[in-house]
Amino acid sequence: MFVQEEKIFAGKVLRLHVCTMEGAEWLEEVAEDTTVEKLKERCLKHCVPGSLEDPKTVTHHKLIHATSEKVLTDTKTVLEENIQDRDVLLLVKKRAPTLLPKMADVVAEEKRKQEQKAPDKDAILKATANLPARSVDRTVTHHSMRDFQTELRKILVSLIEVAQKLLALNPDAVELFKKANAMLDEDEEDRVDEIALRQLTEMGFPESRAVKALRLNHMSVTQAMEWLIEHADDPSVDAPLPGQAPAEAPAEGAASSAEAAAGPSSEEGGEEAKDELTEIFKKIRRKREFRPDPRAVIALMEMGFDEKEVVDALRVNNNQQNAACEWLLGDRKPSPEDLDKGIDTNSPLFQAILENPVVQLGLTNPKTLLAFEDMLENPLNSTQWMNDPETGPVMLQISRIFQTLNRT
Repeated sequence: MFVQEEKIFAGKVLRLHVCTMEGAEWLEEVAEDTTVEKLKERCLKHCVPGSLEDPKTVTHHKLIHATSEKVLTDTKTVLEENIQDRDVLLLVKKRAPTLLPKMADVVAEEKRKQEQKAPDKDAILKATANLPARSVDRTVTHHSMRDFQTELRKILVSLIEVAQKLLALNPDAVELFKKANAMLDEDEEDRVDEIALRQLTEMGFPESRAVKALRLNHMSVTQAMEWLIEHADDPSVDAPLPGQAPAEAPAEGAASSAEAAAGPSSEEGGEEAKDELTEIFKKIRRKREFRPDPRAVIALMEMGFDEKEVVDALRVNNNQQNAACEWLLGDRKPSPEDLDKGIDTNSPLFQAILENPVVQLGLTNPKTLLAFEDMLENPLNSTQWMNDPETGPVMLQISRIFQTLNRT
């Protein structure tokens, strides 16, 4: 029997499952030494009759190995591409190459970009050559922006004096300030963020320490946790914060206030009521003593500054460490003494604030006085009072009046 030579030396025949994107499926039997290009031609001849008349058809298609997602190389054989019997191949048409933009479109796009481009320095000088020259002191402008908090402090100092006088004229002044004092105590207790406190206590920290840590770190859970870890072995970790009296002290203060309120008769009530109001005012201010950020104090003292200087710098700059450092290295203005000075009562700004009906009404509310006192010593709490339904409208009007007059 005669056997052809090519049959004797032919490679292993593989049965491949071929699919197209249109859903056609069939089996192709090819030898291992068949090139991918030849296999692709056979596939195209099977699924697209007459397609081989255009030689570009082969180059516009590709075969992909379904399992490895590899694009097969035309010049390699089936064996070299490591294709096995019963493997699945996908015949797909290549994406058409992106057309290059026309020269006219490129020129138009460049022209549009040039038209939208900001003018350079020479163009600005040419356009403003005929304008009158004005000298602007940028240092003064920047300084006035930085002094916004200082001006606000002066406004609050003066408004506190006005609020105290207005509230003192009320026949029930002592009762009002007893209520205000109680509100202040409640405010101190409620200042802690309950969610933040719960997170720390669930970590295993004692509640009293967690409260102290949150107050020292402006209710930041991360910073409070770091503080608790750093001071875990500190013997004074459970000591109350400066300005916070023991639990019995507020009760005694409230009792003395109640006795004073009930003590004066209608005949002798005048002077004694004023003395009682003065004492209550002092108690309110004592509760609002400034508390420097302990982290900032340590960091600035490590730079070589005296502790008293550091506390003064932090008080002037609202516990902002970077600003306090600049103050210590600069001319140290405003001074700590300037913080207790009020605004000129004859200035247009202060007159405009006092003439505002919302402010006038707010000044008769003890809670407004508390808000002013709190923001005076703890500026970081201003957001809380801005969101309060009673004090928020007053603060909004003061801010608007300030901004309006500051622009004129």
